[in-house]
Amino acid sequence: MGKILGWSILLNLLFVLVEAGVGFSQGSLSLLSDAGHNLSDVFSLILVAVGFRLSKLHANARFTYGYRKSTILISLLNAIILLLAVGAIIIEAIHKFSHPMPVNGAAVGWTAFVGIIVNGATTLLLMRRQKGDLNVRGAFLHMAADTLVSVGVVISGVIIACTGLYVIDPFISLCIALIILISTWRLLSSSLRLSLDGTPEGISLSQVDEAIRETPHVKSFHHVHVWAMSTTSNALTAHIVIDSLDHMEETKHALKHKLAEMGITHTTLEMETTACHCQEHDCDCQNPDRDCQDPDCLCHHS
Repeated sequence: MGKILGWSILLNLLFVLVEAGVGFSQGSLSLLSDAGHNLSDVFSLILVAVGFRLSKLHANARFTYGYRKSTILISLLNAIILLLAVGAIIIEAIHKFSHPMPVNGAAVGWTAFVGIIVNGATTLLLMRRQKGDLNVRGAFLHMAADTLVSVGVVISGVIIACTGLYVIDPFISLCIALIILISTWRLLSSSLRLSLDGTPEGISLSQVDEAIRETPHVKSFHHVHVWAMSTTSNALTAHIVIDSLDHMEETKHALKHKLAEMGITHTTLEMETTACHCQEHDCDCQNPDRDCQDPDCLCHHS
């Protein structure tokens, strides 16, 4: 993944320099806006690489979970950067509608054609890794959108070259802004939800409840919490009431296997029972005010 991100960053940075240079020399807002967006994608790719590196660092006394949560914060930051880019493009496009400027359609078209190749290659590099990682998925969606945007800029270059209709340049810029906004919205909402320890996308709490309920020896359960430790790792804690603590390890193993298949790989299960095995004290398992204090008593309440 580190090599993939490295090549993606290098390819896109080189293209940004070329696209910005042509955009300035030819006075093309669509090229400059696309270059600005591609530059934000370079920063996004760098942030993804930083997050990928941080997620590999070991836990310590101050960060007992390690730095995996940084991947969620980075995906949120990427979404905010893209929204700022959208705002800048819209403001400049509105200005261009009032003051249209001549644009070299051929130069715009050929430069954007190179962008199709660069963005398309980056999209292919990220395609395999994006399915199980929100951070990489964000980068993948950006690059896929950029490929489509470059196609749009090529079309605007052809139209300008054939008709001299310069107003098409800011119009294409607004279309670019709309595409970026649509592709960013889901990333922003997912990142915000995970930042607030919401249930990760793809995890159904009702299905989790059903899986626990159908496990042999489980009588009931409570205090179920599911959250994301990173963009690739989900966690769960729960109190499980079973018919007998003799089946504790068996039940725990079955539950962890089921949850792992659902994408929850870090589980903490507190096993409880309603059966009391204390022989020396008056322990009433149904009454939390009469808990047995004998450490050998298997009856307890959370």
